Amino acid sequence: MRLKGKVAIVTGAGKGIGRAIALGYAREGAAVVLNDFLSDHASEEGAQSIRDGAGKAVAIRADVSKAGDRDRLIAAALQEFGAIDILVNNAGIEFHEPVLDASSETWEQTMGVNLEGPYFLSCGVASVMARSGGGGRIVNIASVHDQEPLRDRAIYSISKGGMRMLTKSLALELAEYNIRVNAISPGAILTDMNRKQLAEPDRLARLLERIPLKRIGDPEDIVGAAVFLASSESDYITGTTIYVDGGLLLF
Repeated sequence: MRLKGKVAIVTGAGKGIGRAIALGYAREGAAVVLNDFLSDHASEEGAQSIRDGAGKAVAIRADVSKAGDRDRLIAAALQEFGAIDILVNNAGIEFHEPVLDASSETWEQTMGVNLEGPYFLSCGVASVMARSGGGGRIVNIASVHDQEPLRDRAIYSISKGGMRMLTKSLALELAEYNIRVNAISPGAILTDMNRKQLAEPDRLARLLERIPLKRIGDPEDIVGAAVFLASSESDYITGTTIYVDGGLLLF
């Protein structure tokens, strides 16, 4: 069990990639704080499934774009488990909005969840890790769109590009505290965010033509990289991004 005795916070853990990572960490022995804002029921269901399997888990509702909620999430994790060893910044939102229709509201909401939240939550958790003297791991869930723009979703792509530099910047400053910061950039993974689009046969066919492995990914495909980056197996890795995309960016 590669994460035995560790405590992890996973944001956006009510469903999709976040939930898969939370369950994967629990299988590897970690106590998990499943954070979600939109769905109390989904995150509690995930936590209960971990507890049913004799693991340790708690669900905490918090909006990572709000300072008070971030502080409350950190405090709840410490109160429940006494430490924070791993943070996964997975919570994210996306809006369909052409550039010519851009609104400041969309910008503020997207950046609040996708960039401001991960940055300041990482800063808060890193402070806890530094004080403990034991180091830690921060894993950011970015996207292949951190380098490939997505049409009609420019703000989302910009936020993910920012996540890539956030990862490098935190890695540079936190290395002296033995805190490793890395990112995972998923490709086409079937989640609620893209389920409707991928249900369109023509769109799906065009996308599969660009993926050498010829399939859409599943949230479980991200778990291996997430466990690796949270474990001692990645001790000499920081500031890097692992692309889990079936080869999408080869073209």
